[in-house]
Amino acid sequence: MSFVSTLRQWDEAVACVEQRDPDSALRIFLNIEEKNSKIAFNIGCLYLNNDELDEAEKAFDGSIGKDQHLAVAFFQRGVAFYKKERFEESLLDFQQAFKQLRGNQLIDYKPLGLRYKLYACEVLHNIGLVQAQLEKWEKAQENLLTALSLRADAKFSHIDHALDAILKQKLFPLVEIRVGLIFKPNKHYVAELEKKDYLGKAKVVSSIVPADQFSGFAPLQPQVDNVPSTPKVPEVLRVFEGVPHTVLYEFVPETKEELAVLPGNIVFVLQKGADNWAFVVFNEKIEPVNENDDIPAPPRRAAPSRPVGTDGLKTVIGETSNASEFSGCVVKVHFQFTIAISIAPGQPYGVILQMISSKLKLPASTLILRYAKEGSDKRVIIEDSEMEAVWNSVKDGRLTLWCSVTEGKSVPHEKVVALYSYDSTTPEDLGFKQGNIITILSKVNDEWLEGQCNGKIGIFPSTFVKALNGDQKCK
Repeated sequence: MSFVSTLRQWDEAVACVEQRDPDSALRIFLNIEEKNSKIAFNIGCLYLNNDELDEAEKAFDGSIGKDQHLAVAFFQRGVAFYKKERFEESLLDFQQAFKQLRGNQLIDYKPLGLRYKLYACEVLHNIGLVQAQLEKWEKAQENLLTALSLRADAKFSHIDHALDAILKQKLFPLVEIRVGLIFKPNKHYVAELEKKDYLGKAKVVSSIVPADQFSGFAPLQPQVDNVPSTPKVPEVLRVFEGVPHTVLYEFVPETKEELAVLPGNIVFVLQKGADNWAFVVFNEKIEPVNENDDIPAPPRRAAPSRPVGTDGLKTVIGETSNASEFSGCVVKVHFQFTIAISIAPGQPYGVILQMISSKLKLPASTLILRYAKEGSDKRVIIEDSEMEAVWNSVKDGRLTLWCSVTEGKSVPHEKVVALYSYDSTTPEDLGFKQGNIITILSKVNDEWLEGQCNGKIGIFPSTFVKALNGDQKCK
């Protein structure tokens, strides 16, 4: 069967679905000889909506066999297994769908023809449900807590309800794709299917000139010069000139000549270059993309400039409006956590001490500052008499100091207790177990706090803890 015939049948089947005639749509899809991954996925969805679970499973097997990176196909097969009460296989499929997200919060399938966004939090929601069915309540709770931290907005309130149900060791509803959502063929390809009448219809005419005896078909019109000997091949048919490749990584274009692709896209490579770039056909476009499947090419944009600190600038240079004119020194201060301030070189000890005191929100009289004397690893307490040596130790506009609190003084940081366990997913996160006591170091925003627990410092969601005085909200 030709590519054009497949497109025509695919488009007819989609029209049947939109007219709420799924039986006719399924019959048309099944008659397609060369079924690609998207068509097999559509067949599986139609069977799944009819509760024909064995047939749905086989169709999703075919979809995954043709595209092993199609996360939404793993998700739908996991739903089919769940309804067949084959929970172990359902769990494996949902976990594979989560893996194919590759750390992203979602995959938007709209560019591929499916108006659906697969969210990581909803995949984890279903993973938690299957684990609950297997009576792995702790694992289910962990996955739902992770889903809670990954949810994009308030529309995922069902995750909160699921977490409440898990705490009571009860089940909750499965997340499913809405009935009627299937992959549609590319609209530009479909437009090429329309028949065009380039010759038009012959017309019988007669001359209006009295002396002209002509009567019959319209005479030939003046010909256009330089007419191509063969018509231009439609772009949609150029796919047959290339070799199909599956995209492994998302590529964001930086120029108008480059092409955006997502993991799982099928592109047809027309020409490969020696610099890991290739010209491909995708969605009727011919554009260059990076074709190195093993190691993504390094970014070509210049690195962003470092933000200029404002605390020190306002203190030292007052109302200077152009911060780029300030050529100060960056002072890194090691405390229970690390801070950095900007200050003009040569400032007296009292100015530095006051700035650090203000930053740490501690009385200046309780702080002791030290620096590493040049040529020695020994840290020397800073006094007014040491300031010349301190400024002489500045290298490349940077100075490192160590700060401590005088003996008998304590740092007035708030203590909180963990309501749930939290596993760190990035180096910046602070992991802890339920019941751990955490020292709050700073507030990042309304949803995240910086704290210290078990000798480690990092950030964590504020909803996972409560103040020791019993308040749920930590300020």
